[in-house]
Amino acid sequence: MRLNLLDILQCPYCGGSFALDEGASLRRSGDEVFTGVLRCQCASYPIVDGIPVVMAAYSGDTAFQKLLADNPEQALFAALELDEARQAEFRQFLARGDAGSYRDWIEIFSPGDEGPYFVHRFANPTYLVGQAILRAVGGDRRCFTRRAIDLAGGSGHLTRALCEIAGGAEVFLAETNFWKLWIARRITAPECVPVCCDAEAPLPFKRGGFSLALCSDAFHYIWSKRQFACEMMRMTGDDGVIVVNHAHNALRENYSAGLPLAPQWWRNLLADYGARAFKESEVLDSVVEHCAIDLSRDYSDGELAGEKALFLIATRLRGIFRAYDYPGAQLTSGVWRVNPLYEIERSADGAVLRLQFPSPSYEDEYKASKRYLPERLELTKETIRNLEAGELSGELRELADRYVALNLPKGYL
Repeated sequence: MRLNLLDILQCPYCGGSFALDEGASLRRSGDEVFTGVLRCQCASYPIVDGIPVVMAAYSGDTAFQKLLADNPEQALFAALELDEARQAEFRQFLARGDAGSYRDWIEIFSPGDEGPYFVHRFANPTYLVGQAILRAVGGDRRCFTRRAIDLAGGSGHLTRALCEIAGGAEVFLAETNFWKLWIARRITAPECVPVCCDAEAPLPFKRGGFSLALCSDAFHYIWSKRQFACEMMRMTGDDGVIVVNHAHNALRENYSAGLPLAPQWWRNLLADYGARAFKESEVLDSVVEHCAIDLSRDYSDGELAGEKALFLIATRLRGIFRAYDYPGAQLTSGVWRVNPLYEIERSADGAVLRLQFPSPSYEDEYKASKRYLPERLELTKETIRNLEAGELSGELRELADRYVALNLPKGYL
């Protein structure tokens, strides 16, 4: 954590600014703080491995603060919620340095059914819609006059897109699960500013500190929706932009439905900032067909009733609600790899790729990906070699446009 983070952080409960405690837990080098304690007028919160943890469960926890001072490694293990067996695995991967991949870390942190969702996120239809909306709207540089933030942003997949689009503006990742922030900073979005905080509580950021706030595939899991919406409006101010991607519609069935709302009530949460709700399916059509993304329409509740999921944009800025040119299929800042949904059968002449979903339930939930992912492909040895060398032209460009080839963070697979 850099000390300038104190310019934007505030206590979610008393609203006061934080000061850095100079006690035994403080470990720093210049402006970079590795461990320590933040204090306000009402509470104190730890900084663990450079990540501030502004969570009620850690507020004033003197036992954890003593552990942080005496044994920062064990404090890190506690924040990561690792049992003894996984602590041993964690140490082994750390000893390997850069050899440990995102997929390796997911096996430690999330070994259950949720793990494949994270690993395959970059080819997920909801991700493709989210990054397309961000790249379209983010072309308006008013979105980045201040900081941008990905709220409840998981392990940073869309945060990575924000970092590339932001053009040097600071990008924050706010997430309840410490391990997701840890892995995002290490691999998925190393340029982001991670803050561990609770979306069900007031957010620990000062008024008007951000010009863009994103929440993707998470709002329907939040109980205190009105508070969260008010917090986003407070943080972005009168000249900010709020993007809510993949909000489940209560009028339709959804996997892992959470606590969804009908379209009129999603829009109502952000009505003070002129929110409009859109059809997620239409943006996916635009992505698959490489067409313009039309955000000029103002859909009625009846027109949205049949959509499984919506996205919303709320802003008082003029000119945001318009049609945008197709923003391109993918980011280009990482390395090109074969989509891990494909099983690769190599031969002397090349390779055969077969689409292989991690489970029947995953295939059913994300069956829309079959619209752009072919079931089977034959590639020459030269094509495979050029793809892994990052030489994207001709046939390889077509593979990227169909998400058979993915641009991934270094160390992802």
